[in-house]
Amino acid sequence: MKKNLFLLGLLVCSIATMAQTEQADKPESWYFKLGGSYFIQTAATDFPIISGTLPNNDVYAADGTTLVSREANHGSFGQGFRSTLAAGYRFNTRLGVEMGINYYVGNNEKMAETTHRLVAAGPTFVSGKAEGRIRAFDLSPALVLFLGEHKGFEPYTKVGVIVPVHGDLTIETNRTYSNSTGTPILQTFSKDVVKPKPTVGFMAAIGTSYKLGKNISVFAEVEYRNFTVHGDTKETEVYTENGVDKLHTPTTFRPDASYSASHVKYVDKLTANSNHYLFNPNTSTAVTTDTTRPDDEMNDISSYVGISGLGLTVGLKYSL
Repeated sequence: MKKNLFLLGLLVCSIATMAQTEQADKPESWYFKLGGSYFIQTAATDFPIISGTLPNNDVYAADGTTLVSREANHGSFGQGFRSTLAAGYRFNTRLGVEMGINYYVGNNEKMAETTHRLVAAGPTFVSGKAEGRIRAFDLSPALVLFLGEHKGFEPYTKVGVIVPVHGDLTIETNRTYSNSTGTPILQTFSKDVVKPKPTVGFMAAIGTSYKLGKNISVFAEVEYRNFTVHGDTKETEVYTENGVDKLHTPTTFRPDASYSASHVKYVDKLTANSNHYLFNPNTSTAVTTDTTRPDDEMNDISSYVGISGLGLTVGLKYSL
């Protein structure tokens, strides 16, 4: 009897000790992170066609018609800066979930460039370059696996998805028209904004935090992300000639100033019913859309851009 009571007492003491240990080692339930990132691009792909212009670097000879060299432009819009605010919840010492809210601003990427191409009698030559930049807000829910704390360091891994909620691709094009002596006679600037279709991407990260105090830590993590964005619509928001607004005014080098000339609706397939000069007979050499449908959006084949990158994020973590 005494032996049984002794064993029962030992069991109770053991359970109490374990409960105290678990309470002492119990991790924080909630945490918040604020950080900044820089990504470098990975998984380069060919850039899309820009308003009928192939994504090439073309250099022409003095006559303006002989192509001297051509180089394809390819890359990813995954290089740039990102700011992050995240909230996480730990179920136990090993497993947690995290939701990040991110704002990303990509670097300018050259999408097309033309040097000394003959475009009109006179003769008139054009040289120009188009550059694109991605800006986006996204959510990044993730599953987090904590690998254990040692001397203030707590490494972890996480995998999740990227859900863009707002953003665009802005393409800015500068062109210089010149005469046979190379003297500039006109400079144009256009700004096109492409809105995306809904999409989902993938992310994975490995990192560690280091405690500075009871509730404050610093953290650093390396993250890989990859997703593809398809165009939904495109609008020409700005078009100037020598700094003068000509968006709604027909000119020599932009004869079509209708609504359809500055608004595009991307589709998967062009047919005879599409508002596109290659598939509709109601066009002329001076315009690119159906002259009987100037108030409709022009149709074009949907293109896509890749946003993949490898980045380093550093910041502060506050635990409750």
